[in-house]
Amino acid sequence: MKDKFITVLTTTDKKEEAEKIASHLLRKRLVGCVQIIGPITSSYWWKGSIETAEEWLCLMKTEESLYAQIEEVIKEIHSYDVPEVVALPIIKGSEEYLRWLDEELKK
Repeated sequence: MKDKFITVLTTTDKKEEAEKIASHLLRKRLVGCVQIIGPITSSYWWKGSIETAEEWLCLMKTEESLYAQIEEVIKEIHSYDVPEVVALPIIKGSEEYLRWLDEELKK
């Protein structure tokens, strides 16, 4: 399979917002799967001090060529001033799963 697959991550402070992001990206066929995990506890630097918040984590499977569109959609609908949008490579995966993922994505 020639495509490079990635997992894109973002967090939100509301489950409903995570579901909205997932729904938008799935309907546009920019991702093949979104897993929403939470609540989780996140600690981070924000405006000079350490903050702690309850968040929901979205793990989104896609191909690298769709990343820019995914980032754009997330930034468009996300409520955070600076939303986390990062991608990690999928270096290995079952042939059947990656074939399924490839077939579900926008071409």
